[in-house]
Amino acid sequence: MRAAITSGPPSQAPESAARSSPAEPASALSPADRAMLDYAAKLTRTPDAMCQGDVQTLRAAGFSDADILDIAQIAGYFNYSNRIANGLGVLAC
Repeated sequence: MRAAITSGPPSQAPESAARSSPAEPASALSPADRAMLDYAAKLTRTPDAMCQGDVQTLRAAGFSDADILDIAQIAGYFNYSNRIANGLGVLAC
């Protein structure tokens, strides 16, 4: 991810990737972007199901160990901060 952020234009702008929905065709994202988002979704929804195979999938998609650490930390941080906000009632129902 660090390389994608700092070295030239990414395969798809982060803004448009954030707007993609499950209804959009899989071709809307690059294979690397899809692998990254699948990893983040699994980490968010079923963190206890994460395994070394998930990391291997990211490596096979071209991510370095530093990239994978960034992906895990960013997904984990957003999960953490959203749960704290929800727990404190910051996000009104």
